[in-house]
Amino acid sequence: MALLHSSSQFSSTVRWTRSSHRISATPRSRFCNVRSCLPLPMQNGKYRRELEAAVDVVQRACRLCVDVKSSLLRADGQVLEKNDQTPVTVADFGVQALVSLELGTLFPSIPLVAEEDSTFLRANNLAHSVLTVVTEKSSSQNELTQDDVLEAIDRGANVGFAFGSKPATYWVLDPIDGTRGFLRGNDVLYVVGLALVVEGEIVLGVMGCPNWHVDLSEESNSEDLERGGVWSRSGAIMIAQVGHGSWTRRLSDMQSPSKMFHNWTRCFVDECRLVHEARFCIPDSQTWESLPPSTSLQATTNADHVGNGQILLLQTCCGSLCKYFMVASGRASVFILRKKSQTIIKTWDHAVGMICVHEAGGKVTDWKGSDIDLAADQAGRRILSPSGGVLVTNGHLHDLIIEMTASTSSII
Repeated sequence: MALLHSSSQFSSTVRWTRSSHRISATPRSRFCNVRSCLPLPMQNGKYRRELEAAVDVVQRACRLCVDVKSSLLRADGQVLEKNDQTPVTVADFGVQALVSLELGTLFPSIPLVAEEDSTFLRANNLAHSVLTVVTEKSSSQNELTQDDVLEAIDRGANVGFAFGSKPATYWVLDPIDGTRGFLRGNDVLYVVGLALVVEGEIVLGVMGCPNWHVDLSEESNSEDLERGGVWSRSGAIMIAQVGHGSWTRRLSDMQSPSKMFHNWTRCFVDECRLVHEARFCIPDSQTWESLPPSTSLQATTNADHVGNGQILLLQTCCGSLCKYFMVASGRASVFILRKKSQTIIKTWDHAVGMICVHEAGGKVTDWKGSDIDLAADQAGRRILSPSGGVLVTNGHLHDLIIEMTASTSSII
């Protein structure tokens, strides 16, 4: 794969721009453009092979999603629904099977922690549909079978591997974070997210967002966002490695094998330092009034008319990872999630986003300011138990919002 192979020399154009804090749906972000085959200066990096594989398989997975979504517009029967009423698609199962197969071939000793298992497919005889989409995107030279696909999906399931109390090494996959968004149309974000944890530390992550809106101009407003305007729906991929920053570029650039060079953009969080000027993201299932900052600030979703005592609440359905993407890219300042007694916070909804935000200069903790413990679920590494909830910020606002949560009951 030519994506990360290059000489160590960069031909670069560096450009820095301060974020415009005051209420814009499409803030100008601070960034550094590097024109090179490398997405980050890690030609001899410790996890180069793993990152190459992760980037490649997430690209394939995003193309799978786009193809399946196109077919959904023309045919019935592709949309499934799990027992917990969360809509799931053939793409969801297909991505997990594809990623599991590709990584299992290259790194057979590294287990996979992922969202799905094959129970529904087996019960409804749907394995063939998944096999078809996986075969189209797989790099395997051998003919795949339905059993191959089902076993690959179950490799990431709860029974796939048993961890212990010691620091562990494993992949974490969310095949499609925001499946409701996947089904709602081209304007709603969803993410394929993959991270590698080594001895308890997240060392790299890749997020692919097939319908991420790439800003093609320095000047945009909320009306542009609604109409499409200067925005290109080419999608984007974001990668991060510990100590090497977060980087992004268009998925459409990466899908052209004829291109020898690509523009990679170094991601940075925004510079907002005042809570009332911050751009917030919250879970789709929670309201602003249920969150601590609402005691002193009201929220509006109208980017062009933010009044005194209000903050801008960005509408970014669906899933958690697109909110991490927003913060890491500088489009949002804060993502705050409140822990709810009747729901479980899953590792795959946060792991890759955590490293992307950290490497972009931001911060991720629970509501008490403590780091998120990936090993809280010692047996499966599937469940997180943050005190109060999860707080994702540009770093500058973190302590201020922690103070706001201090006097608030943590669980609802």
